[in-house]
Amino acid sequence: MRILITGGSGFIGSHLASHYQGQAEIVILDNLRSGHRQNLDGLDHTFIQGSVTDRATVDLAMTGVDVVFHLAAMISVPESMERPRECAEINVLGLLNVLESATAAGVRKVVLASSAAIYGDNPTVPKVETMFPEPKSPYAITKLDGEYYLELFRRECKLDTASLRFFNVFGPRQDPKSAYAAAVPIFIQKAFAGENLTIFGDGEQTRDFVHVTDIVAALAHVAGRTDLHGTYNVGYGDSMTVNDLAARILRLSGSSSKIVHLPERPGDVKHSRASIDKLLATGFRHVSSLDQGLVETLRSPVG
Repeated sequence: MRILITGGSGFIGSHLASHYQGQAEIVILDNLRSGHRQNLDGLDHTFIQGSVTDRATVDLAMTGVDVVFHLAAMISVPESMERPRECAEINVLGLLNVLESATAAGVRKVVLASSAAIYGDNPTVPKVETMFPEPKSPYAITKLDGEYYLELFRRECKLDTASLRFFNVFGPRQDPKSAYAAAVPIFIQKAFAGENLTIFGDGEQTRDFVHVTDIVAALAHVAGRTDLHGTYNVGYGDSMTVNDLAARILRLSGSSSKIVHLPERPGDVKHSRASIDKLLATGFRHVSSLDQGLVETLRSPVG
């Protein structure tokens, strides 16, 4: 089997490449916009530096491919607000290049990395795939567009597709300095540096933190099944307050850092938790857990 991972030198893509070592020929297409070549050190792969917005490069990368994992995207919500046109070019037109090229090349399946950002500020929890989408940023809008395009190509072009809505992913190699930096890597970096951990608001907002190994497991699970298509949430189906997350990281790291609260940021979602019934009904089972993932991530701090 030959797989293509667009955005494969990024945080999630590099873990996916690790998962498929010895199981498949791996092609990575990445323009290194937010990924890093060192994330792929020691991994057997073919690297093509280029953008999904370049159809000729996509066609080259698609040669002989059986399965495509489309992770390449503008991933920063704030950047998408500042550059909505560029976000659409990368996340929508780039995806169309991938879908058209995959169809022409006879690819068996395309799996899209989508996002829980599609649910927007809807306070209802847990988030169920059938909820009315309320995207609040160009990033979220383009991810929703992507889901619709995958379903269109499945229906009209007979290309097998599936989309996974990731919740709050964390794990080793997640960059705490990136524009899309999440709470876990920032808290870990500051804990090891002895710096204050900053929480916006009262810290009682909840999130469904999911370790990257379970994101990878879900991607591989859906890719390996011809009967699975449409959209699936990927999380643990549980939630933790940001206060509890910070306290747990301080305890596990043995840090003497303090927790500091700042005013709440406008637009922040108060509660987010995935309904994972649809994914579990397919036979998927998690390979990690929040606690196990935090311990592993603390052993491999970034930054």
